[in-house]
Amino acid sequence: MDTIAERSEITSVAELTELVGPVMERAAHKVRPVLDPIDMMWISRSPFLLMATSDAEGNCDVSPKGDPPGFVQVLDERTIAMPERPGNRRVDGYHNIMANPHVGLIFLVPGRNDTLRVNGRARLVRDAPYFDDMVVKGHRPVLAMEVDVEEAFYHCAKAFLRSSLWKPEEWPADDLPSRARISKALEAKGESLEALEAYYGPDYVQRLYRA
Repeated sequence: MDTIAERSEITSVAELTELVGPVMERAAHKVRPVLDPIDMMWISRSPFLLMATSDAEGNCDVSPKGDPPGFVQVLDERTIAMPERPGNRRVDGYHNIMANPHVGLIFLVPGRNDTLRVNGRARLVRDAPYFDDMVVKGHRPVLAMEVDVEEAFYHCAKAFLRSSLWKPEEWPADDLPSRARISKALEAKGESLEALEAYYGPDYVQRLYRA
């Protein structure tokens, strides 16, 4: 194991730039302040995103969000809205937004190696006319997060190509513990494995939109 004394830490932007090189011209000018029609189409095809937030002290959180494609609605070129769905009620990201409205979203489209980043300021709303368009399997969201878009741009495909994320033939063997076993070991030690396996079994899918 290495020690702190053996590490060569980067402590300045100048050092960082010298090491990785200057930003590419194309990347330096790719950030846009509003959504392009291509962005809107991308969001309409995305069933999954990652939402990054931080609290007032800078403690960070990243949460996965998923629903049928188009679950995030484009209200206009500067505003999008995402419904809340039933979960474990930790709502860490929403707590952060109450203290610090800055959010970063990365929209994924299955099979695509590029991703769309949207940065902006968020607010929570308990009702709006568009909630009726967010009903899935009879479930109307109890709240939504609106984001005022400040930056939009695309990430290139390199991370996905390096990871082979969409290539099942290159995935490693799935020898990780099941979700029930992870819960038993780390979260619900007082519950039986049988009860947890039943909870995370076939009926779990049927409860996705239940409060």
